[in-house]
Amino acid sequence: MKEEQSSLSEPQELFEHHRFIVDKGQTPLRIDKYLLLKLAHTSRTKIQNAAEGGNILLNGKTTRASYKVKPLDEITILLPHPPKNFEIIAEDLPIDILYEDDDILIVNKSAGMVVHPAFGHDRGTLVNVLHFHFSNLPVGVSKVAEGIYAPRPGLVHRIDKNTTGILIVAKHEFALQKLARKFYDHDLERKYLAIVWGTPNPLQGTIRFNIGRSIKDRKVMESFPEGGNGKRAITHYKLLENFGLVSLLECKLETGRTHQIRAHLKAMGTPVFNDEQYGGNIIKKGNLTASYKQFIQNCFEICGRQALHAASLKIEHPVTGEIMLFKCDLPSDMNDLLTKWRKYSHGKAQG
Repeated sequence: MKEEQSSLSEPQELFEHHRFIVDKGQTPLRIDKYLLLKLAHTSRTKIQNAAEGGNILLNGKTTRASYKVKPLDEITILLPHPPKNFEIIAEDLPIDILYEDDDILIVNKSAGMVVHPAFGHDRGTLVNVLHFHFSNLPVGVSKVAEGIYAPRPGLVHRIDKNTTGILIVAKHEFALQKLARKFYDHDLERKYLAIVWGTPNPLQGTIRFNIGRSIKDRKVMESFPEGGNGKRAITHYKLLENFGLVSLLECKLETGRTHQIRAHLKAMGTPVFNDEQYGGNIIKKGNLTASYKQFIQNCFEICGRQALHAASLKIEHPVTGEIMLFKCDLPSDMNDLLTKWRKYSHGKAQG
């Protein structure tokens, strides 16, 4: 997995767990029965769920559990987690659940809450809370250090510690497999709201820079030209409100790389307001008068984090197939920040 803090609602990676080449002398046999013979400590139900979720590939393509294997078929099993070996402590902490049914949860993550444990963040994470309240959630895992992995019950994706908003949680194995595939294939719609320095040019458009780790600082992601370093990353944006020195943007993800929105907006010259890692925590626009500097300092205190919020998620329900749209209102700190900028820009216009 990628690191504990991801910039956005980043998709869960699928890891190759097993690969088999069917023997030349193999007689026709259902693929679920074949894999049951090959895999220890599993069940036919789990294998069938993996096939239904699109996580069993036959010669590079998804297949049904009823398919009968043939000699020299290549079977690959992809799962949304590598091996795990990190203990999670259950904690009874408040959690804001926006929606719940038998199959999924929609959680509104607060600012300051790490999604899953890592060294230095082994308590107070969303995973700790989920582990307490929902003991039977399917358990994937996430990388917390080289070769070290932590369970992440029900989680398909994650957002940064200081980004707020929507996360979807699977309540059983089948839902986890189906949702993981949706995120892997980018077969969903995610929108974020960001308060940024300056005004984008053009006011609506698409950012197409690859995203990869910075050579100077491995905790920070960097934008590279398409075809160069990093992985393909696409963010669609549009201006919602313009205050001159800062603006409110809607960002729609086509891909979901680590820190994608934050890195892309920095590359466009409009870093997220008060984003310490990507240069948004210093004055980027405006005359450096004493009164203006004090105004900006007050703004930083109102919203003491990057002003980024996962506002909506549109996805096919993993069991019913219904297209569902979940929305999450702006948190109070970003609302208060917008109110302050509206008053400031209105005063400037009047003056």
